[in-house]
Amino acid sequence: MRILLAEDDPLLGDGLRAGLRQSGFQVDWVRDGVAAERELRAEPYAAAVLDLGLPLKDGMAVLASIRRAAVKTPVLVLTARDAIPDRIRGLDLGADDYVVKPVDLHELAARLRALVRRAHGQPEERLAAQDVVLDPASRTVHRGGVAVTLPAREFDLLHALMLNAGRVLSREQLEQHLYSWGREVESNAVEVHVHHLRRKLGNDLIQTVRGVGYIVPREGAAP
Repeated sequence: MRILLAEDDPLLGDGLRAGLRQSGFQVDWVRDGVAAERELRAEPYAAAVLDLGLPLKDGMAVLASIRRAAVKTPVLVLTARDAIPDRIRGLDLGADDYVVKPVDLHELAARLRALVRRAHGQPEERLAAQDVVLDPASRTVHRGGVAVTLPAREFDLLHALMLNAGRVLSREQLEQHLYSWGREVESNAVEVHVHHLRRKLGNDLIQTVRGVGYIVPREGAAP
């Protein structure tokens, strides 16, 4: 899933970006509040990690501004400000979680997965459709109890579709989920990934809505 990282410290930002990428996230990194607000208004990120002490525009101001603009992206505030009033203010302004530096990267990744899961109304970490079970934490997929090995892009595409079960996602939406800045996107990449997933997981799991996109039907929904 694609997230925005807003952190002005170059060493910390580079470490966070590298660590989150190892956890399977596609990370776009900005270094000031003006850029953070611009990107959050323009792009449909799965979540954002927002430092409060950003130059040009403070993280609190960014948070207040995007919430006034009805931007619903889940926001995890990452800051050195550990005073209770600061935490309360951040949460009241619309933050979804609050972590004080220094933070363990595994915990940060787990908190982000939880934010995204809640934003999509998913009560459990594991996602299931038909006989396919996907675990975002371990990045594993099983079909009928048997492990299926998927390359990173195929896993991420399947994750996006299962996370949004019952909702049609266009090719553009899937590309936005799969690729961060600077990653070249081939014109037929999504179609190729879907073809490979159907070959491995069955033709019925991912359905094509002609002229619109792809969907994994919600369990129990009428055909």
